[in-house]
Amino acid sequence: MAGGATRPLDPPGVVAALRAAGCVFAEDEAELLLAAARTPAALAAMVARRAAGHPLEHVVGWAEFGGLRVAVDEGVFVPRRRTEFLVEQAAALAPRGARPVVVDLCCGTGALGAALVTALGGAAELHAADIDPAAVRCARRNVAPLGGRVHEGDLFAALPSALRGRVDVLLANVPYVPTAEVALLPAEARLHEALVALDGGADGLDVLRRVAARAEHWLAPGGSLLFETSGAQAPAAVRIAEGSGGLAARTATCDDRYATVVIATRPRPRPS
Repeated sequence: MAGGATRPLDPPGVVAALRAAGCVFAEDEAELLLAAARTPAALAAMVARRAAGHPLEHVVGWAEFGGLRVAVDEGVFVPRRRTEFLVEQAAALAPRGARPVVVDLCCGTGALGAALVTALGGAAELHAADIDPAAVRCARRNVAPLGGRVHEGDLFAALPSALRGRVDVLLANVPYVPTAEVALLPAEARLHEALVALDGGADGLDVLRRVAARAEHWLAPGGSLLFETSGAQAPAAVRIAEGSGGLAARTATCDDRYATVVIATRPRPRPS
């Protein structure tokens, strides 16, 4: 592959180099690389990085998510297209006629919060948070144009205390890969994304437990926590969400995207 990357890289040469590296969608990827490269030298470097196994999104510097072009920096978790289903579910729940408070926890690039606020027409107060400094820097590039703020820290500890009891939509794209299965992930994720964004502990649900245990204190009455999980983990995830205090949980699935989302809502007070 290294030899392929050093020859003149016209479009057929890029496709050939990517095919030789095992890229299944070589033609589509070649089109993106050719559009992104400003010089032949830059193109050769980008093709070499992709052929070496770097995620395409890290190589070109962006990912398409929810109709947006989201900046993706080296080492930051790449937003998955299946997670658009979570954003769609959140958009259906967000209160209309007001300026809802949206929090994107474990935000990575901030793609989920940015896509949701865009779907709401920009009429939302957006906060995002992540423990990874590289993710925080990246998220600021995606969230700031929407008037959002990004906070660095561990889960809720990163958020301003003034948000307690005010959050209408809490997006928590927590890591849910069991520790023993991280080694089975595709090399693109395992080698080039932060481990903290992938490893969910022994059963994959450790970070979820921490989020669910405190979510009720941050949600507004009628507000919802939404998180992605696997189909096999969903029953346990629902029990965790409901057993951690005051939330009513259900699942939503999208077979076409292999997506499973748990929606846990803080009930509104009953009229006296």
